[in-house]
Amino acid sequence: MIYIETERLLLRDWKESDIDMFSQMNKDSDVMAYFPKTLTEKETLNLYTKIQTEFDQFGYGLYAVELKSTGEFIGFTGFHWATFESSFTPCIEIGWRLKKESWGKGYATEGAMACLNVGFTQLNFDKIISFTAAINDPSRRVMEKIGLTYVKNFDFPGIDNKHLINHVLFSLDRQSYTDN
Repeated sequence: MIYIETERLLLRDWKESDIDMFSQMNKDSDVMAYFPKTLTEKETLNLYTKIQTEFDQFGYGLYAVELKSTGEFIGFTGFHWATFESSFTPCIEIGWRLKKESWGKGYATEGAMACLNVGFTQLNFDKIISFTAAINDPSRRVMEKIGLTYVKNFDFPGIDNKHLINHVLFSLDRQSYTDN
């Protein structure tokens, strides 16, 4: 099923054929630079299972991203039900992860903008948040480009890497959302 279509992207259900590329992406130290570690194949399969469970439970999730021009799987973008211990959880998070070869082409922004539109106009979310390690300038730029506003810094629970523990929280509510 295709959930969202943009000029260049299909945000769709996951296929079993995506798993190998997903695993390779999660093993890439550049892709995972702002996460505590790269993921093993088993950890990627566990994440894939969690993504599928959220779709089954909520009817939304982290959509597989495919290039319309080639049919190539390039990563994910979409929504996640964040439940870790924090003053702002549980909440709907928008997130993205793309393979390195897809960086710098505007795909993260394009996919995330389309997700915001669906989130506010079809899924009727009241608020969507995003967060990342404070040092992750590329993701911060995407958050700003899609209209999210900086809320605060916070320490992400369970991370002991001093460079990654400090995170930034961005947010957008339905009242502030405007479809550009």
